[in-house]
Amino acid sequence: MRGDVRRLTRTVAGAQVVAVTDVDLDRARSVAEGVPGARALPTGQALIRADDVDGVVVASWGPTHEEYVLAAIEARKPVFCEKPLAPEVDACLRILDAEMASSRHLVQVGFNRRYDSAYRAMKRTLDGGSLGPPLMAHCAHRNPSVPPHYVGGMPITDTAIHEIDIVRWLFDQEITGAQVLKPRKTSRAKADLQDPLIVLMEIADGALVDVEVFVNLPYGYDIRCEVVCELGTVALGDGSLVVLRKDGFRSDHVPDNFQERFERAYDTEFQEWVDSVVAGQATGPSSWDGYAATAVADACLAALDSGARVPVQMRQRPAFYAPAGLRTPVGAGR
Repeated sequence: MRGDVRRLTRTVAGAQVVAVTDVDLDRARSVAEGVPGARALPTGQALIRADDVDGVVVASWGPTHEEYVLAAIEARKPVFCEKPLAPEVDACLRILDAEMASSRHLVQVGFNRRYDSAYRAMKRTLDGGSLGPPLMAHCAHRNPSVPPHYVGGMPITDTAIHEIDIVRWLFDQEITGAQVLKPRKTSRAKADLQDPLIVLMEIADGALVDVEVFVNLPYGYDIRCEVVCELGTVALGDGSLVVLRKDGFRSDHVPDNFQERFERAYDTEFQEWVDSVVAGQATGPSSWDGYAATAVADACLAALDSGARVPVQMRQRPAFYAPAGLRTPVGAGR
């Protein structure tokens, strides 16, 4: 919460934080005391209903997202929801149904990589068509370490979920099937965590994507993505601003964590959300994108357990969630 408030008050233009809340109300009061004009409210529901709140940021624990997003939709207020939209497919579908019933696009999901300048350059290149149709993508998501509560399927739901969304966005297609392979386990992983993993995903047109997820690789936070097309490839750069050559060696910087690597993307993401609220036109990742990512993650979790290929089960995409240029403005219907 503190980081989001700091970004909205010190970096983003056009926003004013007027209320905050947290499961730890003392923490919320501490944050509010540092923001002129802000106050702490006892619950998320109270914050959403407040007359001076025009837009809502949901950055609470994932299982609480459905409650707050649905409340924001009922109050007809734009809501930015950090990923996941909801951990369960059924919860995502309830959000979709409520948003469509409101006849307004009110929800943006926090898939921040879509706001990274390098990923955006890749997207422009692919959309330009100069490389021909994409055939494959190779991705890697490497962390130096993970916290003690990171167990079980979290390499899928908390880590590979970013690649799931960015691949859908880059290819502009849905993912239709998944398989998960288990390489030899690193000695640095806890007993209840399979690390690394290889996630294989099938795109609707037959393209294939592999994602290496390795969350106990101590050299740094390293994100990689290369899309292989018929006429060439496009890939992320190494992420370093400078390359050092000295004493017969070439070296560059590897970020320590996701905040360092994607700090500018987070700033851009929030600025564009605020701009969209002011303009009354939703532009970012939609409820549909949040639902699709959760549906693919479910298939990946099933594949992790079974070792088999698992098809992705999804509702047919409604016209309401057509590409952004065809959407209903967030202010329509007021």
